[in-house]
Amino acid sequence: MTVHEVWSLSRREADARLSEAALERVARSSNHIDTLLARDGEIYGVTTGYGDSCTTQIPAELVAALPLHLTRFHGVGMGRFLNPEETRAVMAVRLAALLRGWSGISTDLATLLTDMLRHDILPLIPAEGSVGASGDLTPLSYIAGSLIGERDVLYKGQVMTASEAFAQTGLKPIVLRPKEGLAVMNGTSVMTGLAALALHRAEGLARLSARLTAMATIGLLGNPKHFDPRLSLAKPHSGQGRFAARVAEDLAPFAELHAPTRLQDRYSIRCAPHVVGVLEDMIEPFRQMIEIEINSANDNPLFDPETGDVLHGGHFYGGHIAFAMDSLKNLVANVADLLDRQFALLADVRSNNGLPPNLSGATGARAAINHGLKALQIGVSAWTAEALKGTMPASVFSRSTECHNQDKVSMGTIAARDALRVLELTEQVAAAHMVACGQALRLRLKSGEITEDMIGPGMAALVEAVPFIEEDTPLDRRLVALTARIAERDIPLDWAEDAGTKA
Repeated sequence: MTVHEVWSLSRREADARLSEAALERVARSSNHIDTLLARDGEIYGVTTGYGDSCTTQIPAELVAALPLHLTRFHGVGMGRFLNPEETRAVMAVRLAALLRGWSGISTDLATLLTDMLRHDILPLIPAEGSVGASGDLTPLSYIAGSLIGERDVLYKGQVMTASEAFAQTGLKPIVLRPKEGLAVMNGTSVMTGLAALALHRAEGLARLSARLTAMATIGLLGNPKHFDPRLSLAKPHSGQGRFAARVAEDLAPFAELHAPTRLQDRYSIRCAPHVVGVLEDMIEPFRQMIEIEINSANDNPLFDPETGDVLHGGHFYGGHIAFAMDSLKNLVANVADLLDRQFALLADVRSNNGLPPNLSGATGARAAINHGLKALQIGVSAWTAEALKGTMPASVFSRSTECHNQDKVSMGTIAARDALRVLELTEQVAAAHMVACGQALRLRLKSGEITEDMIGPGMAALVEAVPFIEEDTPLDRRLVALTARIAERDIPLDWAEDAGTKA
């Protein structure tokens, strides 16, 4: 399963279905558990306690109750609940891992989890409480608890128990078999599901920032030659080159008709390919890390699909996701900082090349009482500062826990949550910058300094999305709507490189 497919499932643009091959793998793995219990009588997490309690032997008559207790004592999550898109992503990623056939679950569990996705029965999963090894135990316990009919879920916009939702859809809760509680909970699927969404959004943000950079360049009557393709040949980072090529394509009509007023623009314009190009270059390596994690068996113990041998390891450790998300939030926050600086250039009469102060659209006597985008720039500064503050790497804050059994942990889930928060703040900055760029271009059109044929269709669509602001007016609802569109990747972004593909 790919990052894009996780995104599609999270938005209900795709449906979850089980293949016969997947069900066969699951059934074979479940049979291995039965064989091992009959032959050896001892399996970690099945006939023993969990974690540091692995030396505690479970009486045979209590083995069936053990997974139920695992789901219940991990019910200690706090913080906000994951939103529906995040929850679907987590469920889809956990299902993908379990279907690898290494985890010892039953076909009944796989089918019910798939049915929950199809019917959109969403466990209410608290965001806080995972150290990222031994996997996402606490948040995933809310999926395991829902499978057995306990815990609350969101169904058709209403909060109810899982049993109530099952009754309305004709489904039935399951009784967890040996190892199934551990199989559902002991994995990296919360951090990985969130990481998949974060990466997809970051990719869209990188593309949007290219168009905004082109719009800012025109708004400043800047120099399109900074994006000359020969510069990309001299320093051939591929992401930097892609970004510059997009900006150059957008600026082509402007470059043909405009003589630059400055030999060199300030760094936030001239160096934009070098800032966002790093994010562009790292998207594919991060995608590879995330997709390997999505399509891995990441609980413990695992059972060799061929022999049934028990393999004790640490695949629940989320080090790759932690690194990818710590790095991603750094790169995204740099985009926020870049757009913040571009906004400042447009708003400040000392740098905006003749635009009105704060991009105010008021003229005549009323110009004195109108303040344009002054407050919006303050907001952008606040959001950027918070995004930059959020770049502290979570993965270096490992804490020894659980009687020093989990003595080195990844903090991958915190890193993924941080990345989503930094993305949210940066998307707010991008929405504000879209307003500023649209206002700047409209002001230049009104003054006759540029003409409509200097603005390509891609930029024109963004200008149309942000009506001209003549008199001071609250912008919060407009910003919320634009930010949502950016987060959902609902802003049309097409260049020649995308011919025949969907952006």
